[in-house]
Amino acid sequence: MRSKIVREGAGELRYVIREIVEHANRIQSLGVDMAWENIGDPVHKGEQLPDWIKDIVAELAHDNSSYAYSATKGILKTREFLAQRTNSRGGVQINAEDIIFYNGLGDAVAKVYGQLAPTARVIVPTPVYTTHSSGEGGHAGTKTLTYELDPARGWEPDLDALRKSVADNPAIAGILVINPGNPTGTVHSKETLEGIVAIAREFDLFLIFDEIYINLVYGGAPSVRLGDIIGDVCGISMQGISKEVPWPGSRCGWLEIYNQKKDPAFVRYATSLFEAKMLEVCSTTLPQKAIPLIMSDPRYKEHVQRRCAIFASRAKEIASKLSSITGVTVNEPRGAFYLTGVFDPGLLDNTMTLPLPSKEVRQVIEDLVKPNPPADHRFIYYLLGSTGIVAVPLTSFDCKRQGFRVTLLEGDDIRRQNTFDRLANAIPQYIASSTLKH
Repeated sequence: MRSKIVREGAGELRYVIREIVEHANRIQSLGVDMAWENIGDPVHKGEQLPDWIKDIVAELAHDNSSYAYSATKGILKTREFLAQRTNSRGGVQINAEDIIFYNGLGDAVAKVYGQLAPTARVIVPTPVYTTHSSGEGGHAGTKTLTYELDPARGWEPDLDALRKSVADNPAIAGILVINPGNPTGTVHSKETLEGIVAIAREFDLFLIFDEIYINLVYGGAPSVRLGDIIGDVCGISMQGISKEVPWPGSRCGWLEIYNQKKDPAFVRYATSLFEAKMLEVCSTTLPQKAIPLIMSDPRYKEHVQRRCAIFASRAKEIASKLSSITGVTVNEPRGAFYLTGVFDPGLLDNTMTLPLPSKEVRQVIEDLVKPNPPADHRFIYYLLGSTGIVAVPLTSFDCKRQGFRVTLLEGDDIRRQNTFDRLANAIPQYIASSTLKH
């Protein structure tokens, strides 16, 4: 075309979690039964919401106002309800005007990075949920800046290394924390989180805490929110109902903006988020109306606790199957509903394979590995063709380490156990297939 139409950073916008679905659909069409461990949708995996939640939603569906626009920032009653919940913890204090609703956190993430100056960078953890790395890299027009989470230390970061990265790069304006973690399933210690807040305070940065899984914490892990520890630092908490209720199809998430008036630049940035929202009119109305009714119901706490107990049991079960495999590091998840396995450095190579069920499947897999993708992508493709297990390569989470991410969401006990028995058998078989000497 006569003019350049592709902006810098467009190449950063990839979502391998869903790209793998295209490949899985091709394999499925060839007769391979799929075990969908790639995406965090509890409802898709068969979780049944309790009838009392469905009854609340059904009653709201008969309310004509559920079909109207809401206020631009979101329904005032709902924002007041959420502000009160935050304030009741005794940490940072906010009001309804500090909360903005979005059509899911994906929408919120795009706006948070999109409203930053292109020269203002947010350093993100690695591995990191793809929407964040794509959003941050896309807004800056370059690769993301990262700080490393260490699987040998339960996926905790090296705070000294993070501090050095911040000190050495004056373009860094903010720090992202995902807690509980996706893809790691980790829950950071209070000491780690307070250390990150201290770095932000020292260098006059703002914080972004993705806390979409903050109520899905188990195994004795601490449930520490940004609002509990932020003090006078500027920050944003990202929250929603897609994973917790769970209601992913609601596309309903929100930002809680903390201490925005402490800094003139941050208040202007927060205002720009609201102004950008005005261009879209509002977010989905019915889910916003449902939030206070669902979360204030005395059955809700028990509902969330029951789900946490289920994920704790599955985390222990699946980690026990995988953690004894030579060459793979697995940390038992303590939050969210994901588990990540990390291969030892240099373990994988491009000669490794798994048995495939037919010539047609073999052709698809060989076409996928022909461009010589990262070694863990190759593993994922052979795993897909051989076992039907749809996992996600760890390198797709902006990570140099090679590995895989699966979910804890399969509710059928027999199917789940069979899936992870097959995975546990496939990994050493794949490693043993190498024609190179290790």
